[in-house]
Amino acid sequence: METNDLIRRIINLPVISTGLAEEMLSGGFRSIFKGQGMEFDEARHYEPGDDIRTIDWNASARFGYPFVKMYREERELTILVLIDISPSMHGGSILRQGLNPYEQALICASLIAFSAENTDQRIGVFFFDREIEKVFPPHKGRKHIMSFLMAAVQYQKNVIPRSDSRGSNIASALIGAQRLLKKRSLVVIISDFFSINWEQEMGSLCRKHDCIALRISGSKEVPYPGLITLEDPETGVRIEAPAGLDSFKESWALWHNERSAHWESQCRKCGASFLDLSADADAPAALMKFFSSRSQYRHRKKI
Repeated sequence: METNDLIRRIINLPVISTGLAEEMLSGGFRSIFKGQGMEFDEARHYEPGDDIRTIDWNASARFGYPFVKMYREERELTILVLIDISPSMHGGSILRQGLNPYEQALICASLIAFSAENTDQRIGVFFFDREIEKVFPPHKGRKHIMSFLMAAVQYQKNVIPRSDSRGSNIASALIGAQRLLKKRSLVVIISDFFSINWEQEMGSLCRKHDCIALRISGSKEVPYPGLITLEDPETGVRIEAPAGLDSFKESWALWHNERSAHWESQCRKCGASFLDLSADADAPAALMKFFSSRSQYRHRKKI
């Protein structure tokens, strides 16, 4: 997609994000605060049945009558989005129209960012490849959001395959997130997950934060029914493939299915929520459905 077309599409997202913000608040966000982010509000007289752990001993001694501390939940949430900018995110058939995985990732990140703005939450962003390339610490406001979105657009235009590249290093980004975040937060990892050895770091992050793995995948359809050239965007290596053969089509579909199943299994083991989203999919509708289902699941779990 042309850069100007992508920017115009992003500019229209704040209106769409209003509904998404409501779905995120209904379950995805508020669930994070259960037992977390409690701030002292006031003290009141002790009543039978109150938890003795909440007794304010200083006030009780001062007034000669037992008092308990009252707390309120702190509703400010930090959202951290980790965006994969590696060359594989920019791949795709030249015959295919529309978004590539990176552009779809940017649409998703924009929706989450504008939803955070609608709910007055702080949002930060990591751009990562083999290492963390750029960090936007969590802040509020449209100016902050537009700053990292414009930086993201620059990555769309400046992608150089490297012969020493072996895919993105998701583990490095997850470690960086753990070091940055001090309080329980929402972390969204947006990547094609062409990476290895990230499961341990994901599990560690999930124990302290609410994590969502958002995998952006290219088209699973065979790009052209004939002899095609496939190129690894990370290394530039090319191979010729007989895409018209039934055996190739079966192997192509099997590889995609097995990879998806393995990724979902690893996310479950780590304790992360996950969504597999095609670059061709309607991102606003998919994210609305995803957060709505999370809200319903958490509500059923409470019952």
